[in-house]
Amino acid sequence: MDKIWLKNYPAGVPETIDPDHFASLVDILEQSIEKYGEKTAFVNMDSEMSFKELGLKSREFAAYLQSKGLKKGDAVAVMMPNLLQYPVALFGILRAGMTVVNVNPLYTPRELKHQLVDSQAKALVILENFAHTYDKIKDEAPLDFVITTQIGDQLPVHKRFLVNFVVKYIKRMVPSHNVKETVSLNQAMAKGAIAEYQRPEVTGDDIAFLQYTGGTTGVAKGAMLSHRNMVANLEQVSACITPIMSDGEETIITALPLYHIFALTANCLTFIKHGGKNVLITNPRDMPNFVKEL
Repeated sequence: MDKIWLKNYPAGVPETIDPDHFASLVDILEQSIEKYGEKTAFVNMDSEMSFKELGLKSREFAAYLQSKGLKKGDAVAVMMPNLLQYPVALFGILRAGMTVVNVNPLYTPRELKHQLVDSQAKALVILENFAHTYDKIKDEAPLDFVITTQIGDQLPVHKRFLVNFVVKYIKRMVPSHNVKETVSLNQAMAKGAIAEYQRPEVTGDDIAFLQYTGGTTGVAKGAMLSHRNMVANLEQVSACITPIMSDGEETIITALPLYHIFALTANCLTFIKHGGKNVLITNPRDMPNFVKEL
C-alpha cells in the first residue's frame, strides 16, 4: 500500500521511529541530567531548578520511597498543581521503579477515593492545601503513608518561609485536617539523602503511569501506560520537532496542569528529553502572576 501521507511530512521528519531507542523514561532522564546538567529544567515563582538539581532531588525522593519498604511496581499518587516539587516527586517515583498515579487536586473526596482504591496506591504526595480532601476518605482508602508539601517548599529558604506563611496564615488557603503521621516532602528528601538508593532495572514493559480519564463517560478509568508507550510517544514528538528546535535552548510555558496527559507528555517529558526550560504556571487564572512568570 502506498503511504500517500508521507509526501506531506515536513523535511527532516522520518517515516518511522524506534520505540526501543531508550529502555525507559528513567534512561531519558538520566541522559538529560548528564547532558544538560547546569541548564535550567524548571522555573516556578521566579525560582529555577537545574537538570542537575532535579537529578539529585528526585534521587533523594526515590531513595526515601525505597527506604519505606515500597517495591518496584507499587503505585504512588501525586496530587498537586504545577510546582517545582511536582517533577521531583514524579521522577523520584519513576526512578524508584514505581508507578505514578496523577491526581487532579480539585477532585472531590468521592473521586479521590475511587482513584486511590482503584489504583491500589501505597502512598500519596499531596499539597497541604488539599489534605482535607483525603482526610474525609482516609478510612475508606488507607495508605501506607502520606507525604505533604507546601506551596513554597522548593523555593529558596527566605522565600519559602514567606510564601508558606502568607498562604497558610494570611490568605488562609490551607483548610484544617486530621491526617495523622504525615511527613513533609522536604523531610522525606532529607531522609532519602542519607538512605541507599538502589537503581532498579526498569524495562519498557514496566508501567510508568496509571493515567486516569476525566470520567465524562462514567467512572474514571486508569490507562496503563508502560515506559515503552511513553518512550514511543516521545520519539514520535521528537521526530516532528527536532528539525525546528535546538536542544538545550528552548523554553516552554506550562499553563496546563502536569497531572493532565497533554502537559505531562508535550511539556514535561518532551522538554526533559530535549534539555528545554519548562516554566510552570501554578495558577493560570491568576493573570497578573501568570504574566509575571513570563
